[in-house]
Amino acid sequence: MSLKFVCQDITKMNVDAIVNAANQQLQGGSGVCGAIFKAAGWQKLQDECDSLAPIKTGEAVVTSAGNLAASYIIHTAGPVYQGKSSQEETLLAACYHNSLRKAVERNCHSIAFPLISTGIYGFPQEAAVKIAVETIQEFLLQNELTVYLVFFDQALFTKSQETFQLSATDE
Repeated sequence: MSLKFVCQDITKMNVDAIVNAANQQLQGGSGVCGAIFKAAGWQKLQDECDSLAPIKTGEAVVTSAGNLAASYIIHTAGPVYQGKSSQEETLLAACYHNSLRKAVERNCHSIAFPLISTGIYGFPQEAAVKIAVETIQEFLLQNELTVYLVFFDQALFTKSQETFQLSATDE
């Protein structure tokens, strides 16, 4: 299987699981999280999340996907970036790894990730892409899964595509 970059609305992805960049309390918020909650059906998803919260940074939990095409939403609590700390990088990698593990446990064949922690949590985008790619590629060495890294920003999408020489897709 493979890792692919896409630049589109993650809520419209036709995959088995969509990852939500969540907070530890699993409360619906703004940005990608808000878009996922809105598309899935806010109150029903929030009720399901409330039964699973809180989670630790780097952990991942699974809910149904509500009105989305996906079967599951995997919620992971990303680190808040406060400076160049290896712990923040380790926690961000754990978000990707633990989400991938949850997808495999549920026999998913495809999963879509946003760039975790790059919004209001402030993780530098290029560093976050590098961590995501390295973690996903390492996981794919031993697991069969199609993974989409979903970009919101066209410029970052193009630059990342060139940097990592990964093919784009219109999935």
